[in-house]
Amino acid sequence: MSYVDLHDEDETLFRPIYETSKSFYIAVVVLTGVFLFGLGCYIHQLLYGLGATGMDEPVSWAFYIVDFVFFIGISHAGTLISAILRLSKAEWRRPITRMAEVITGIVLAIGGLHPVIDLGRPDRILHLFERGRLQSPLLWDLTSVTAYFTASTIYLYIPMIPDIALLRDRGGKLQNLYKILAWGYKGTPKQKHALEKAINILMVMVIPIAISVHTIIAWIFGMTLQPGWHSTIFGPYFVVGAIYSGIAALVIVMIAFRKLYHFEDYLKEIHFQYLGTLLLVVSLLWTYFTFAEYLTTFYGHEPAEMRVFDYKFIGAYWPYFWLMVLVNFVMPVIILSNKKTKTIKGILVASIGVVIGMWLERLIIIIPTLANPRLPYPTGMYTPSITELGIAAAATSAFILGFMGFSKIFPLISIWETKEGRESSVHEVSMRLREYLPGHPEEAKVEASVKAEL
Repeated sequence: MSYVDLHDEDETLFRPIYETSKSFYIAVVVLTGVFLFGLGCYIHQLLYGLGATGMDEPVSWAFYIVDFVFFIGISHAGTLISAILRLSKAEWRRPITRMAEVITGIVLAIGGLHPVIDLGRPDRILHLFERGRLQSPLLWDLTSVTAYFTASTIYLYIPMIPDIALLRDRGGKLQNLYKILAWGYKGTPKQKHALEKAINILMVMVIPIAISVHTIIAWIFGMTLQPGWHSTIFGPYFVVGAIYSGIAALVIVMIAFRKLYHFEDYLKEIHFQYLGTLLLVVSLLWTYFTFAEYLTTFYGHEPAEMRVFDYKFIGAYWPYFWLMVLVNFVMPVIILSNKKTKTIKGILVASIGVVIGMWLERLIIIIPTLANPRLPYPTGMYTPSITELGIAAAATSAFILGFMGFSKIFPLISIWETKEGRESSVHEVSMRLREYLPGHPEEAKVEASVKAEL
């Protein structure tokens, strides 16, 4: 048997690994079809070059870079949010952290490939290794994304070891894989101490790494003199946007798999209430940064900057800009600040709107600036081709397939952390609260004696 006795209801967390419904296979077939179509589009691009896309002068960056920034942003849902919740000892994090960390690993792998796709000739990526310049933000971008992916993958794997050991002890399919990945874990006090120490070190490390990644991506834009990009606020602006889209993506994934795998006893309404509140706070913070960015541009009234400003507000991209404002600010604030609408369904609607809005934000940052260069060129227009649309659809399907595949091999909710929460967290939290709050002197003596006995 397992090295630990499980609560009866924890069998629900194993069920997705050992039981597969017909709808799961149908979804896999459909998503695989979409992915193969996108792969065919990329092969077409390799054969015919970037001329197969809608990119042209002056708009030389488009969907691929938009998706790159977007996917890297969503990755902050996992490692950064998980690390902050662990660091702050938020007990409600326990059913959430695993899903958040999986999101990070999958979207980093997908997003990191988009600059290679954008090159047209993927062999050119070798130039960064052979002749990369330290002054180039592109080299630092490659370095930071690689470091982030490595740290996030390790941060996902280390807390999974006790659950992998449970799967190893249960037997069944993939037992040999679980034996290798469990590293002989038996749940001894020494092993638990080493595990907790490793998790604590990693969660402190990944926070600055995660922040640096999106800051460096922002510098790729901010260090140019392009109108609309040359801004000192871009670093924190991109980080806030990344956290915003990451929380929204996490909520969508949680609700989807809660329904699919019947995790209602683990992912409760209180979890979505907390995440909804967090989403509302970040929405207001994102709105502040956006307002500050465009306000300073308007008051400066520099001609090249105002061409981009007008292009977004009243020009060709006004529908996208105002739709972004609607779904990133108006809709989340209305839904999440009202108790009647701040339900699981309401939070889901707000989160879907935020994901769409944050993708539009990346589009609005990139395309209008390139379409209105400082040089005396006519204003450019960009319309994506079927090639770009197919690759974008393939990236989305790859993300869903990756998450579904993970759920058939490993538990999506940390079993050992759930058990630990049942056994010790209630007592720890109550003791912590009594330490925070002022009490009677006699009560303090009783608490001290209890601690001494423990």
